[in-house]
Amino acid sequence: MGSHRRLAPSGFDRGARGATLCVLTAAAAALGIAPTGAAPQDDTRAEVDRLYEEAEQATESYNKADERADTLRDQVDKAQDRIARQQERINTMRDALGSLAGAQYRSGGLDPSLALMFSDDPDEYLDKAAALDRISAVQAGELKELQGAMRDLSQERDAATRKLAELEKSRKAVARHKRTVERKLSKARQLLNAMPYADRAAYDRASRSGRVPDLAGAVPSSARAAAAVAAARSVVGRPYIWGANGPAGFDCSGLTQWSYAQAGIGLPRTSQGQAQAGEQVPLSQAQPGDLVTYRDDASHVGMYVGNGQVIHAPYPGAPVRYDPVGMMPVSTVTRP
Repeated sequence: MGSHRRLAPSGFDRGARGATLCVLTAAAAALGIAPTGAAPQDDTRAEVDRLYEEAEQATESYNKADERADTLRDQVDKAQDRIARQQERINTMRDALGSLAGAQYRSGGLDPSLALMFSDDPDEYLDKAAALDRISAVQAGELKELQGAMRDLSQERDAATRKLAELEKSRKAVARHKRTVERKLSKARQLLNAMPYADRAAYDRASRSGRVPDLAGAVPSSARAAAAVAAARSVVGRPYIWGANGPAGFDCSGLTQWSYAQAGIGLPRTSQGQAQAGEQVPLSQAQPGDLVTYRDDASHVGMYVGNGQVIHAPYPGAPVRYDPVGMMPVSTVTRP
């Protein structure tokens, strides 16, 4: 999510809210709409902007929790694979010791040391063993190997249990953030629907920028950056879908992640993560392909494409589009 187009560079930023002219006012004036009741409508639009900003922050938390859940899920799957292999190894070792015990029994009795294979606690058995000289060197090695394998298995199971608990917490966090986003967006849409038709139409027009800026002479920082810019430009007009990373729709960090994936570069899922995914450069030195994050919390991101323009996925109802790089206060400029 992000800012819709504004004449002042503060965009969604709340720090400059009092000095910022809402784009709807400018759009209404351009359409010849009388500013009757402007103050109440300005309040409504400011509230919509606030809800969109809060929804974007919640989306960032949603993406972060979802990414964490994916990581934990992968760790749990790998742990379960290791546990299965270790259990198979232990079963094989027990079978081998069982065969040895059977042979000894048939030849005149069972060596007490081999009772270990019937014990669920090899540590206890070995601790109580009074005379290890009754265990041959080969048997001792096999028994100690079994002991170590069972200890490793227990540790793996404990670690997997902890990861499963973390995964469940992360799943709940994903659901909680999703509900927050949906609630904010629903309230924003209700406020918009309650606005007079002319004001709502002006708001909708202001969030549809079909203008393609002149990017002649804009030179990307690398061949991969050029490929990422080309990918981003190819999806201008696609819808904003929160939590989505293409290709049918995008949220802000989903767009930049997808665009760079087309260039063979993996980026973190969140705009905050992307702000740290490369070399940071001054805005004055920005080149096409650089990632521009906004607000102090880096909760919105776009891709610089040259000549003072970015491509970004703004917010629901506003498709992927070009906007001035100064649409809101810049936090960082990062070159992946």
